[in-house]
Amino acid sequence: MKIPYWSVKEAQPHKDYTITVKFHDGSVKLFDAKPSLKIPIYEILKNPGFFMLAKVECGTVVWNDDIDIAPEYLYEAGKII
Repeated sequence: MKIPYWSVKEAQPHKDYTITVKFHDGSVKLFDAKPSLKIPIYEILKNPGFFMLAKVECGTVVWNDDIDIAPEYLYEAGKII
């Protein structure tokens, strides 16, 4: 099975609510999560300690079983660094 180019390989959260994301295609982008914090499901991420728990599972960034961000969105909204 071919892995999609936008599949997340690595993610590093930062205290300023950004995440450095490395994708399967080798690109590295900086995703700004601050605009998403206004969406009710993501309000828990306003807690800096919880935000910093971001990790990669199944090709995307997750915090727990309920909170994740679609890898396609991370890829499209992230800024190349």
